[in-house]
Amino acid sequence: MALTMTRNMTRWIIIVASFIIISLILWNTYVFFQHFKEEERTKMENWSFALETFMESDDDDAEIEVTSRIMESNTTTPMILLDTDNNINSIRNIDTTTVNNPKLYIEKLKTTFESENTPIQVVANGQLFNTLYYGNSPLLNKLKYYPLALLVIIFLFAAVAYFFYKSSKTAEQNKLWTGMAKETAHQIGTPLSSLVGWTEILRSEQVKPEYLSEIEKDITRLQTITDRFSKIGSVPTLEHTDIVKETIESYDYLKSRSSKLIDFEITAPDHVMMVNLNRQLYSWTIENLVKNAIDAMKGKGQLKITIDNDSKFVKIKVSDTGKGISKQHFNTIFQPGYTSKKRGWGLGLSLAKRIIEDYHDGKIKVLHSEVGKGTTMQISLKLLS
Repeated sequence: MALTMTRNMTRWIIIVASFIIISLILWNTYVFFQHFKEEERTKMENWSFALETFMESDDDDAEIEVTSRIMESNTTTPMILLDTDNNINSIRNIDTTTVNNPKLYIEKLKTTFESENTPIQVVANGQLFNTLYYGNSPLLNKLKYYPLALLVIIFLFAAVAYFFYKSSKTAEQNKLWTGMAKETAHQIGTPLSSLVGWTEILRSEQVKPEYLSEIEKDITRLQTITDRFSKIGSVPTLEHTDIVKETIESYDYLKSRSSKLIDFEITAPDHVMMVNLNRQLYSWTIENLVKNAIDAMKGKGQLKITIDNDSKFVKIKVSDTGKGISKQHFNTIFQPGYTSKKRGWGLGLSLAKRIIEDYHDGKIKVLHSEVGKGTTMQISLKLLS
């Protein structure tokens, strides 16, 4: 308990520390961006001041040289200089050679620049001569998207960490459930062996054969259940098996031990259909589907199993006249823990999905369902040629 609390505390400390570090990085990036933007503004104000000085100059060669150098020093920031009639006086650091309509392109840039930075007015001798529109330099634009790129990287890192944590937790839970299942199989084995012995004693006591036959069927069923639990956590062995025969056997056993209020029916072909199958796990799947159907009908209704096929797959359908499933839950019902019953672990359909899709490379789905009218579940398995 203490170890678990320590681990949880460590995780929260790491999460909080990571959040603080990320926040500081983003804040410093924002501050640097704003500072760099102010530097760009100062540079453009100096450029406009140099232009004003140049326009007011009285042919002082040294002064003209200084202002010219300042004006020529801008090699990165894109700018548009317009006169009072909105005619273009000059442009810098803007490539118009690759556009079809340079004038329209400049107009769009002017609107963009105006949204990025406040235009600077060029005033000489107290008179407005020009208006300077300038945009962000390439470096500033790259810096603007840096926080977004950083957030994407952080998101991807968090997603990887989350999936790693989730998968490790799932693996730990699977290991626990596997251990419990194998221990259950081991525990059932002892009284089961005793029951076999008592059956032999009853036979020697001349008990009616039909009684012994039913007891032996239940013992065989318990042995099958024990075998199922012992196989959890290991890769099951698949054998060439007649799916029709196996389905009918599971159907007969479940019918004989279900309420007489359930009207059972099976439609199966009279020829063999061979598939790769683990008999114990497949019968477990059919049992889960049938029991779910009986629960959905609250112990009274019609239950039908149909076996048919196309050129590649055999399809086993289990239909009931129960309460049905809303379409939004067609996939949810296969998730571990999902159940509509007050009592239940919600593992039956999740287990069935794992058996059919992971171990048998097949498909299981809700073929059709209507609330208040019933549900049809379908298993698809590949036929052997």
